[in-house]
Amino acid sequence: MNDWPEGWSDNNRGSGYGHGGASARPEGARVMRQVRRGPAAPPQGAGVPPQPSYVDGHGYGGGDFTNARNTGYDSGYSSGEVYGGGSDGPGGHGTPAARPAPNWRRRIKWTAISVVTVLVVTTVGTYFWADSKLKREVDLSKVIDRPEAGEGTNFLIVGSDSREGMTAEEKKALHTGSADGKRTDSMMILHTGSNGDTLISLPRDSDVEIPSFVGSDSGKRYEGTGRHTKLNAAYAEDGPELLVRTVEFNTGLRIDHYVEIGFAGFASIVDAVGGVEIDIPQDIKDTKSGADLKKGRQTLNGEESLAFVRTRYALAGSDLDRTKNQQKFLAALANQVATPGTVLNPFKLYPTMGAGLDTLIVDKDMGLYDLGSMFFAMKGVNGGDGTSMNMPISGSSGGNLVWDKAKVKQLVSQLKNDEKVTVSGG
Repeated sequence: MNDWPEGWSDNNRGSGYGHGGASARPEGARVMRQVRRGPAAPPQGAGVPPQPSYVDGHGYGGGDFTNARNTGYDSGYSSGEVYGGGSDGPGGHGTPAARPAPNWRRRIKWTAISVVTVLVVTTVGTYFWADSKLKREVDLSKVIDRPEAGEGTNFLIVGSDSREGMTAEEKKALHTGSADGKRTDSMMILHTGSNGDTLISLPRDSDVEIPSFVGSDSGKRYEGTGRHTKLNAAYAEDGPELLVRTVEFNTGLRIDHYVEIGFAGFASIVDAVGGVEIDIPQDIKDTKSGADLKKGRQTLNGEESLAFVRTRYALAGSDLDRTKNQQKFLAALANQVATPGTVLNPFKLYPTMGAGLDTLIVDKDMGLYDLGSMFFAMKGVNGGDGTSMNMPISGSSGGNLVWDKAKVKQLVSQLKNDEKVTVSGG
């Protein structure tokens, strides 16, 4: 018996209907379920004839629909399951809900906030890390009878021959020797102000008077006797505090900050930035410093750089020529450090800061901002925005270099008033 309406059979319902095909119907459509008609449903109760059941196009019963939709009535419309639909979209007719367009303005806003937050946290963390590594060991409050402060800021920059923390192999490689204690190998005054920065070398052989001072460790007062000696002897006698006291007494210029670096730290900083490019003025071969350099522009590593700035006996002008080379090199080093390639590159910045901060000795009031100001001022001097000179020299006495008192007085006056320096050096 045929269960389909008159004239229909399982095989004459149209091409491919219920069997899949290439019709315009959506893929994966389910087979249309048909209703087997029966008499109208009598009142519920005993003897109720069987309710209509649903069968698919192949005669298989659809029990799930029989239970769910036991109405006995065919509206002629698909229930939504025909095409694999259901309630995907509004109204439950299988129409997909439209995806909202991405809010790019909101995404950009939160991305920017995230980036700024990371930068702030990193910067603050770096600041406190670097600040904690500064060795604030010099107490300028121990310096007595100090000159009045002037305009601008004055740094006393000292390169010492300290071998602290160096192994025997490092001492041999850097040609530092193994002398006990430490002495000043170079001394400079850097003045920063609104009329250009000025870098002044103080030759270690400068003839100076040791004034009255208070011992940095003992606290005992030592009265001045008018004794003259070389400038670097002041440091050897009682350290940084007496050196500052001697410079201030002999110049009349107040020193605001003190910065010192030893041999090992100097070489480490140079290596951390990948070397320093500098123009060597002449062939240099010095067995004492270990320098063996050819004339011309080249990049020096830490060992070569240290040998270059310490070279003294291979230069015709001795100490004065050496101070000029030290100025040139330190300015070039500052120029190398204070560049975007170093500052914005964490793989260079952190090793450089670590190498320098581990060996830098500064005064108790020195901050990272002051240190950065010093480096950028030295960079400016190297770039031609300031003045680089030696302390004016008038002659020598007993092997010591004598300062030109008139020129020194004029120079100090200009620095105190933060005026453009017009005095020429020795």
